[in-house]
Amino acid sequence: MSIIQEFKQFAVRGNVIDMAVGVIIGGAFGKIVSSLVQDVVMPPIGYILGGVNFKSLYFDLSGGSYETLEAAEKAGAPIIKYGTFLNTLIDFAIIAFVIFMAVKAINRLKHDEPAAPAEPPPTPTPTPTPEDITLLREIRDALKK
Repeated sequence: MSIIQEFKQFAVRGNVIDMAVGVIIGGAFGKIVSSLVQDVVMPPIGYILGGVNFKSLYFDLSGGSYETLEAAEKAGAPIIKYGTFLNTLIDFAIIAFVIFMAVKAINRLKHDEPAAPAEPPPTPTPTPTPEDITLLREIRDALKK
């Protein structure tokens, strides 16, 4: 089988196509969640905390004093943008929660395969009584004749 045929066989399998669709939809969903966090969730949190814009929160490692994050970046100062990191953490938490809920819902909708019928327990072999033994001996002796 040639490489091209193997690749065609691989590419048209349902799982690969499903995975590709999932990645594309996941990327689009990630943009929606990022917008939700940056444009809807973080502004009220910033307002409650005294008008803080989380995107502009940073720590300057050089010890310099810059008016804004953009000024520090323009000057090439070594900075830690912890506000952006907080936004990213919240993005991740929301995406993880939504995916968890989606997987939980999908698992609930899946039909479980019916369980195989249980085999009946083996019936215990009855202990022969003296009368049974006598009958079996009579049958044996009659068959010998």
